[in-house]
Amino acid sequence: MSVLSVVEISEGKIKKASVEAAFYGSKVAEGLGTDSIAVVLGEASADELATLGQVGVKNVLHANDARFNNFDSKAFAKAVGEAVSASGATVVSISFNQNGKLLAPRLSVRLKAAYVPGAVDLPVFSGASATVKKNVFSGKASAQYQLNTEKKVIAVNPNSLSPVRGTGTASVEAFAPAVTDADFSTVVKSTDKIVGEIPLSEAELVVSAGRGLKGPENWGMIEEMAHLLGAATACSRAVADVDWRPHHEHVGQTGLTIRPNLYVAVGISGAIQHLAGVNGSKVIVVVNTDPEAPFFKAADYGIVGDAFQVVPKMNEEIKKLKSAH
Repeated sequence: MSVLSVVEISEGKIKKASVEAAFYGSKVAEGLGTDSIAVVLGEASADELATLGQVGVKNVLHANDARFNNFDSKAFAKAVGEAVSASGATVVSISFNQNGKLLAPRLSVRLKAAYVPGAVDLPVFSGASATVKKNVFSGKASAQYQLNTEKKVIAVNPNSLSPVRGTGTASVEAFAPAVTDADFSTVVKSTDKIVGEIPLSEAELVVSAGRGLKGPENWGMIEEMAHLLGAATACSRAVADVDWRPHHEHVGQTGLTIRPNLYVAVGISGAIQHLAGVNGSKVIVVVNTDPEAPFFKAADYGIVGDAFQVVPKMNEEIKKLKSAH
C-alpha cells in the first residue's frame, strides 16, 4: 500500500500546483503510515525530480519519454494507471488544475475508484473509508465526500495547502508504461508561448480589472501595479469578450479558477460568476466606485473610490514601501 501523487512538469521543471499535490499525498501517506510515491511523465532531470523529497516523496517513478511532454489525458490516464499498479497505491493525489480536471475522471474510471474533485483539506480515514472536504455552490458552502472504494482519487484545489519543505531527497527510478503512439489522441504541431509574464495558474499575486477601467488604453496603471508587486494580470469576462484583454487572462466561472494569496480587483462589480473563479483567494482587495458592489461582501479590504485616482496612489505607496526595504 502507498500513496501516489501525479506530478506535472513544464519544460523540465515541476509545476507549483504539482508540488502542492505531492505535499498533500505525502501528508496522506504520513497519516496512513505508508510511503509517498510520485509519478512523472515527460522529460526532466533526475536532480529536478529528486527535489520532491523536500515535500516528503520517497520515490519517483519517471517515464522519461518525450511523447509525454505534451499533455494527453488518454495516454496519461493509461500510464498513471500502470504506475498505480506498480506501486500498489490505494490513494492517488493530483492537482485540480486544467490538466487534472481532464485526467482525474478518466483515471477514476480506469481504477474503479471514488473521486473527489477539488478537495480543500486532508482526508479523514475510518477503516477503508475516507471523508474529504470540498467546496460547493461556487465556494459558498462545503461538503463532505465519503469514499468507500478500495482505491481513491483525490484532486486537490491549488493553493489549498502550503507545502512545508524539508531537506529530503527522493530516489528516482525509470518507469516504462506500456503505451503506444495510438494512445496519444492529440498531436501538438506547434506551441505559441506567452513570455515575460507570470502564468495565472502559478501566480501567488494577481491584479485584475474590469469594465470600470472604461477602455484598454487605461490598463497601464494595472500593469504597473502588477509589475511592482511581481503579480500576474487578470480580467473579468466582459473585458475579455470585447478584446480589451487577452482571453487567457479571463478569470471566473467560465474562465480560469485561481486561488492566489492576494487578489486585487479594480473596477469589477463582483457578480457570482466572477466570484466563483476567485473566491478561494487568501486575501481579496476591491476598488470600486459603487459602495453596493457585490464584491465588497467577499472582500477582506475595500476602497470605495475612483480607480483612476486610487490605483495611481496605491502604486506610489507600493514604490515607497519597496524603496524603504
